[in-house]
Parts: sequence; C-alpha cells; structure tokens
Amino acid sequence: MAYWLFKSEPNAWSWEDQKRKGEAGEEWTGVRNYQARNNMREMKIGDLGFFYHSVKETSVVGIVEVCNTVHPDSTTDDPRWECVDIRAVTDIPQPVTLADIKANPHLSDMVLVNNSRLSVQPVSEQEWREICRMGGLKEAPKSP
Repeated sequence: MAYWLFKSEPNAWSWEDQKRKGEAGEEWTGVRNYQARNNMREMKIGDLGFFYHSVKETSVVGIVEVCNTVHPDSTTDDPRWECVDIRAVTDIPQPVTLADIKANPHLSDMVLVNNSRLSVQPVSEQEWREICRMGGLKEAPKSP
C-alpha cells in the first residue's frame, strides 16, 4: 500500500464536503499539474491519503481511501487530465498544521515541506505514522 496527501481549498471542497459523499466517494477532479496527475496514476484501490486543507487553514484534517483508480477527469474534455475517486475514512482528532509539520525534524524530507504547491503528493510510511501520531490517532489507519 502507498500513502498520499490530497490538498484542497476548503472553500472549494472541504473535508465536510468529502465526508458527505459517504461510501461512494468523489472524483478528485481539477488537477492540472502533470506531476500530481502522474501521482494519481500510481494509486491503487485501498491506498490511503491525508486530506489537507490548504490556503488559510493549512492542516491535515482527515484520512481518505482511494476507491477508484485513475480515469478521465469528468470536468474537462482534455484527455491529458485524469483523476481517482476517494472516500472519507476518518477525521484527524487534532488537525496537524503545516507549522507543526515543518517544526518536526522527522518530517523534514516530506514533499509538503519542500514542494508545498503540489496538490497530490506521496507520503512515506514513516511520515504517515508520524502525522497520525501527531494528530492523536492511537494507531495509523490501514486499508480494509
């Protein structure tokens, strides 16, 4: 299994919006960056990701699961752009801010710290466990 981070501006698509989609999940549309698109091409059903509120809140607020592999993005006719579907798994009890992530030496190599503009990015297993710990999860969630 691989781990990921999905960034969204909460005024465009929030964690609460994601949770309302339930088991069906939702397409992660609108990505127009080749590196982020290529990351989605690597995803498999059951991979887990952090749901990250960007712009003002800048914090990890939830955990999602990839529930459909890469397919054409329904918001464009341009065949270059693809997306995956994700569904909410659980809230992060204590949101983990970007400042907290940057202050943690165990996370200094994290893509979020070094390329904060990338909207879909990989997360290492060690980074996954550390952010889950920081967020108050007793055990890092695993895919069903």
